[in-house]
Amino acid sequence: MSISTWSPERQALKEAAAEFTRREIQPHLDDWEDAGELPRDLHRAAAKQGLLGVGYPEEAGGQGGDLLDGCAMQEGFMEAGASGGLMASLFTHGIALPHLIAHGSTDLVDRYARPTLAGELIGSLAVTEPGGGSDVAGITTRAVRDGDHFVINGSKTFITSGVRADFVTTAVRTGEAGHGGLSLIVVDKDTPGFTVTRPLRKMGWHASDTAELSYVDVRVPAGNLIGAENQAFYYIAEQFVVERIFLALMGYGHAKRALTLAAQYCRERETFGKPLNRNQVVRAKLVEMHRQVEVARTYTLDVATRHVAGESVIAEACLAKQTAVETAVDVTNEAVQLFGGAGYMHGTEVERHYRDARLLPIGGGATEVLTDLAARLLGYSA
Repeated sequence: MSISTWSPERQALKEAAAEFTRREIQPHLDDWEDAGELPRDLHRAAAKQGLLGVGYPEEAGGQGGDLLDGCAMQEGFMEAGASGGLMASLFTHGIALPHLIAHGSTDLVDRYARPTLAGELIGSLAVTEPGGGSDVAGITTRAVRDGDHFVINGSKTFITSGVRADFVTTAVRTGEAGHGGLSLIVVDKDTPGFTVTRPLRKMGWHASDTAELSYVDVRVPAGNLIGAENQAFYYIAEQFVVERIFLALMGYGHAKRALTLAAQYCRERETFGKPLNRNQVVRAKLVEMHRQVEVARTYTLDVATRHVAGESVIAEACLAKQTAVETAVDVTNEAVQLFGGAGYMHGTEVERHYRDARLLPIGGGATEVLTDLAARLLGYSA
């Protein structure tokens, strides 16, 4: 595959995602943004269209394909104007299911993965804790074995889709302090002692419900343990590459859409008797925005291709994310500037991309944390 072009099959997938966005999402997106969440029917519609399970094995209820198929599909959504919050919420299973599918029992796959990929259930992943940030090894939520159950106590915050989720893949401490004592356990929403403490309001990602969660003596069957006890840190880490690539995709997706909107506006908007793009300074801005988008896209897809080929690209995924999300922040900022006052108005699409992009250098591992990780992997630290 050329980095700059998709195969006919992946191009068709990208176009199907774009058409779904134009038909099923764009007419309603402003209302969903204001409501602060997506309707459950959208999950079923995406599954019916064959989009929800792209990149997941057929034996787990998915559509098959690999990471690059998912990349092509996400490009279609973003280029047609999907918001970051919509992508995060509609595809939260991208962080809730991979560990379960890779290491969970057949029973867990049948009970959670299949119905989620069919659009019947919504799952979320609960790792971050109040005061914990990106420090996965510092998790304090504890699960204690009691016969055939685990009893969980603790709290989680910044949980994407946490309000609507039917189940939460929860990172807990089952062993000693540090990264070696963590496990993943699936917790059903209706389990006694489990509560959504409150929904969280955010600067951006308005269409994505985000929650603070509380676990008070929550009894969960031991069969809901994913894989082996005290191995969750490694399960979580092995999925970080894919998560960071998808965040990079979201980054250059925001930037490319914002560039498209800004370029169109600059052709149509007249000031001082001429279109905006007749001004050299405006054309220079557009070219620089284009350059940043192309660099981010090319590098991200190169890293994704190498990952699919079996290479270890942990450091490169960190760098791809940084490159793409910094592009998102810079390009959406310039797009708002080119729109002028109109770009600052709530409900203008570039304003939404500007707000949504700002989360990306924070989520999925803050840039500063990932830079330090890359330094160690590349041999630049003491």
